[in-house]
This record gives sequence, C-alpha cells and structure tokens, in this order.
Amino acid sequence: MPFNLYKNHRLFVGIIVLIYLSLSVLIAVQPAWSVQENNALLPGSEPQTGEVEAGLRVFVAEGCVGCHTQQVRNIDMDETWGGRPGIPADYAWRTRLDNLRAPASVLGTERTGPDLTEIGERQPSEAWHYLHLYNPRSVVTASIMPAYPWLFAEVAIAGQYDTQVNVPDEFRTGRGGHIVPTEKARQLVAYLLSLKQVNLPDGAAPVFIQYKKPGVAVATGDPAPTAALDGASLYIQQCQACHQANGEGLRGAFPPLKGSPVVNHANAELMVRIILQGYNAREEYAVMPAFAAKLTDAEIAAIMTHERGAWGNKAAAVTPNFVKQIRETIKTELAP
Repeated sequence: MPFNLYKNHRLFVGIIVLIYLSLSVLIAVQPAWSVQENNALLPGSEPQTGEVEAGLRVFVAEGCVGCHTQQVRNIDMDETWGGRPGIPADYAWRTRLDNLRAPASVLGTERTGPDLTEIGERQPSEAWHYLHLYNPRSVVTASIMPAYPWLFAEVAIAGQYDTQVNVPDEFRTGRGGHIVPTEKARQLVAYLLSLKQVNLPDGAAPVFIQYKKPGVAVATGDPAPTAALDGASLYIQQCQACHQANGEGLRGAFPPLKGSPVVNHANAELMVRIILQGYNAREEYAVMPAFAAKLTDAEIAAIMTHERGAWGNKAAAVTPNFVKQIRETIKTELAP
C-alpha cells in the first residue's frame, strides 16, 4: 500500500510545526538576535532609570503609541522631528525585561500626533508636559489629543514635594483644589523628557533624502542668495507651544511676550541672554530652557524681531551680529 502523508496525521502536523518553527527562527529570532548582539548604546547616551522604564509602560498602557511614532526616517519631511535619521543603536537601550519578555516596541506606524523621537529636546519643560497631559487644549488650542485628567489628583493642601500644575480655570474639571500629578504622570513625563537623540561620535552631517517639490524650478546656475529667515515660522516651531499664538502665554505657567517690558526694551541684551541661557528667576512661571545650542544667531535674531514687532509690541529689530556679540560675551564671562 503506497505511503500517504495526509493520512498520517502525526507526521503531517509534525512537519507543519517544524516548518513553522524553522521559519520563525529564520525570519524573526535570528535577525532579532543579530540586531541585539551587533548594536550598542551610542557614546553619550544616558542610562535609563527605573522611573523612565516605568514611564514607558504608562506610555503604552495609555495608548500613546497608537498616535505617536518614535522613528525619524531619512527623508526631508522628517527633518522637523530629529537632527538626523534614526539608526538601530538609538534603540539599543531596550534590553529584555526577562528571558520571556521583550520591551514594547514604540516605533509606531501612524502619526496622528507628532513624532516623539526628540520631544525631550523640543519641549524640555516639565510644566508644559503636565498641562498638555491634563488638557492638551490648554497649551495647543487646535489639538485633537484626548485629555488625561485621571493621571492627576486634586488635593485641598499640596504637600511640600508636590508639583502643582497651574491649569487655567476654563480647563479645570474639579472644584478648585490644587492639581498635582500622580506617580504615573510623573513617570510618563520622565519618559517623555528622556527622549533625545544622541549625536553620532564621528560628527557626520545628517543625510536626508531631498525630494524635488512640484512646481519649484531647479537652479542650474549660481546659487541664489540666502533668503531671510521667517521669524514667525520659527516662533511657531520653537516658542508658540508655551507662549501661545497670541503671545499672551498662560497665567501661572508661561509668561506673556505681548506687552512684556523685557521684549519691548530698547536694549535687547537681556532678552538675548534669556534665550541663550534660559531663565528661572520667577517662581510663578516654569523654567525656560536655554536655546544657545539649539538655535543659530540668525534664527534667534529672526525670532526676536518677530516677537518685538508682533501683538502690538513696537521695539526695534535685532540683528544676528548683535546676538553673536552677546553670545561671545557670555562665553567670556563663563570662561574659567
């Protein structure tokens, strides 16, 4: 009687299982093992703390991964999300939780919200993140992100070490007590603030594939002179999240630029110093980060010129050379 594989159920199922396991090893296990063995943290990477790792779990549990990516592709439209395209070493810190579990993959597949690869660099204000989580519309009027008020508690008396979140009255959901973040909120914000790209050790310039835009002529002769920077666009990218589109800031969180004596002062030196060095001298407002390493002299001048002439402000424009002089003065002052 001829051998019939289909009637030998044990052998048939065994062959199928063997093929499945072989393909799993070939397609999934071996590449994953190779990536894990051949990638290491970039020099300068900061170790992940327990609070940051707990924040990653909150990030996944609250569904943030469904709307936000953490991958900068090597195409020009992704330049706004990071200083360079992402590489495998950027994710080398995601070591296994144990022998059976790997950490959640949060590269994402959809950008309903912005990419978060460098959110800790783009928005380093802890106060901003708390406000944004409590109610995104309090800092970004057109945001479609859901609010997460359950990550906060309302208490009658704030403790000595509680971080109070100064939520504008129109966005409060409670009865007027002090709003403080819960442990999960603190962990989530710690995770978000940790998201920063590390510079490549060889100092190589980032390479993004530039696509020809429709309707834009390609220059064939001498390059055209560099166009003036758009201070309004730079303000939207760098400053609007805190100081708002109307320049009025948020009471108890971010100071107004509209009508500000610092912005309107004839001598713009103090304003330049605040942008370059950051500012933390007023208890009623959150800490402003330093932008010295993030923005060029020309970019700072363009932003300042926009702010000093917008929302009714009538101060004189600022030049890149003026910003450069203040930057060099600061370097001299800080030199040992």
